[in-house]
Amino acid sequence: MHTAMPQGDSQPNSGTARLAELKMEGIASGALLGRIGNLEVRLARNEAEVAAAQEVRYRVFYDEMGAHKGALQALDRRDADRFDPVCDHLLVLDSSISGPEHRRIVGTYRLLRQEAAVAAGGFYSQDEFDLPGLVTRHPGERFLELGRSCVLPEYRSKRTIEVLWQGIWAYTNHHRIGVMTGCASFPGVDPAAHAESLSYLAHHCRAGADWDIRAVPGRYQAMDLMPAETINAKSAIAGMPPLVKGYLRLGARIGDGCVIDHDFRTVDVFIILPVSEISSRYVNYYGAEAQRFST
Repeated sequence: MHTAMPQGDSQPNSGTARLAELKMEGIASGALLGRIGNLEVRLARNEAEVAAAQEVRYRVFYDEMGAHKGALQALDRRDADRFDPVCDHLLVLDSSISGPEHRRIVGTYRLLRQEAAVAAGGFYSQDEFDLPGLVTRHPGERFLELGRSCVLPEYRSKRTIEVLWQGIWAYTNHHRIGVMTGCASFPGVDPAAHAESLSYLAHHCRAGADWDIRAVPGRYQAMDLMPAETINAKSAIAGMPPLVKGYLRLGARIGDGCVIDHDFRTVDVFIILPVSEISSRYVNYYGAEAQRFST
């Protein structure tokens, strides 16, 4: 996998030492990043919590959504890959659940910062979209890849989403992130099943030239499956997954083309969200919590 950094940027002298340094920088304290009622959000503090987050991911992606299981995944009942050791793992915990903290995890998000991606050999999503090209065009920005978002079924509420975004916003401010990116998924492997929603995104939500990104050759699938004049905006938006609608509300834009992920049985679109373009009402809404927790 190619690096997602521009040519000429420094590379770590010792891969193993640098990975450990990057990891500790992000998760050493595990301080609270937000709270709503009995739900708390923070970064994973230890390997037991990372493993518990991987178990939550397995329950959602494999048991519920039917992702393809490898032999090791089926044995361990964990969704894990080579990026996990260099990522920060954002956790939502229900403090009302008894027992050890790692058994209170009800939702998770995986956060891969640009400098950690260099050490890992690239971003996860660049197998589907030309993220290295986008990063190269914006050498002054710090990129953050959001991925592996999942919440247990009984916690899929507005409150859980809001506490997750408290955590993301505090993290983004603390690390001075300039651009949030990542894939968002529609269920199934047939883009035509989401023709109206995908077409709406293609016609009305595409990134401008400065931020445009295209699916990699060989995996590109057209999104403009319906003419713009035939799309009912209300039903198109209603047919989108909550995560996609949430990104759009924040001001995100969409890349060119979608990609079928046969392993996870999804149709993926690419999200681009420059922090400077986040809707002001959300900056104000999450700003107080970010200032409180990000220092």
